[in-house]
Amino acid sequence: MARRDREVSVRCAIRAADVLAYSGDGHVLLENAEVVVDGARILAVGPRGAVAVDEVVELGAALLMPGFIDLDALTDIDHALIDSWQSPELGLGLQWSRDYAEQRRRAVFDSAERAFIREYGCVQLLLHGVTTAMPIASEVHSDWAETFDDAVAMAETAERLGLRVYLGPSYRSAVNVVDDDGTRSLYWNEALGLEGFDGAARFLDWARRNPSDLVHGVLLPCRIETLSEDLLRRTAKLATETGVLVRLHALQGLTERSLVLEKFGAPPLQVLERTGLLGPKLLLPHGIYVDSHPLVGQGTDVDVATLAAAGVTIVHCPLTSARYGAALDSFERYRAAGVGLALGTDSFPPDLIRGIDTGVNVAKVAAHRLDAARYGDYLTAATLGGATALRRPDLGRISAGATADLVAFRLGDIRDGVLDDPIRTICMNSTARAATFSMIAGRIVMRDGDLPGIDLPAMARRAQSLFDRMRQAYSDRDYLRRNPADLFPPSFPRTRFTA
Repeated sequence: MARRDREVSVRCAIRAADVLAYSGDGHVLLENAEVVVDGARILAVGPRGAVAVDEVVELGAALLMPGFIDLDALTDIDHALIDSWQSPELGLGLQWSRDYAEQRRRAVFDSAERAFIREYGCVQLLLHGVTTAMPIASEVHSDWAETFDDAVAMAETAERLGLRVYLGPSYRSAVNVVDDDGTRSLYWNEALGLEGFDGAARFLDWARRNPSDLVHGVLLPCRIETLSEDLLRRTAKLATETGVLVRLHALQGLTERSLVLEKFGAPPLQVLERTGLLGPKLLLPHGIYVDSHPLVGQGTDVDVATLAAAGVTIVHCPLTSARYGAALDSFERYRAAGVGLALGTDSFPPDLIRGIDTGVNVAKVAAHRLDAARYGDYLTAATLGGATALRRPDLGRISAGATADLVAFRLGDIRDGVLDDPIRTICMNSTARAATFSMIAGRIVMRDGDLPGIDLPAMARRAQSLFDRMRQAYSDRDYLRRNPADLFPPSFPRTRFTA
């Protein structure tokens, strides 16, 4: 069979041992079925040979399912390796010092390096079965936040690779800093915040002129505590005028909550409401610290009900939350209340299968019940939940007329053990590294685990070099100016011999 790595120009049948199709009420499993793709759309789903085709892609022992929708998708070099395990005292060294913010801030990477890092992130998403992404990158190694040019470069990269993205440059009025006495506070620079907002508005116009379905503009302000009330209101107003979505990290930490209370005299959810952001266009990554959470201590369900009534989507990032010592309380509570739930990765690896397994198991521990969360519900959040948040009923499902976004995961690896229900087997025993095939809008972007035209070893070497520089740069920002060996001690004492 001739290899195809662009949009399928012939009618193609994709066959697998298990197909996760859509019935109208939700996902259903079909055994030994096929998905017929014609151009960018799914023509039919059902028994093999029912529709005449020009080409067959036989995937064998695999689960063929809708591509993952990652609404907090890391497009950066991994930083959880070095910032998710410190003591509180060491953790302060990973923030900007006030002196650095006011006088010495600089971009660790130039524009070409930032463009490569975003490409590296997009490649990682594709390798892990993500077909639609709303990117996020750390601002800690920038000189403030992302720029219009950064967003354009990333959009062009994603389009070249075939990844669908909803993106825009991040912007903020303030940055979390550590003062000389070791206390946390914020450094404010409203001029830079407004400059970033103008770049974000400009990108919306640029994206609107781009005819490709692979690139969509959204507003991506940074964390709620780093935005002034004026900038929050401007964001809400622009979202209303343009109809675009807004993703804002909020309700994600107790430090955030205390800073917002101090600055605004109200908790984060009330600030969202009074600035006009609380509504169906709002996506909130994490959304953990609401009044029902034990560490907030109010013991009521008013906040969850408010989120549901407003039509807000919570972008649940279970693996990342667990790494940073937090957990949604709970997926079951939010779902029962009618809150929209989608999934995100928010750290490396961008592996939603690991995220789903982590989320299910953390929910069991928190509730002391084996049925506190189900793999099917989490996988639905990673597909249909994301599609609903994006207002894209053509995504997140395998059904006639839907956009042909498909991904397949191997089922026959002996390291995964025996096969039972394919969803539980994949989520419990495998990872998204089992992704072997991916199609986005009818274009085959990955076959046999390979991304055509991408030199993965060379990319890995360059990423490691940039990571090493990023790691070194923490010393310059640390309020105590400690060296990396002190900030990032190894798990065990290390001795290095000369080669």
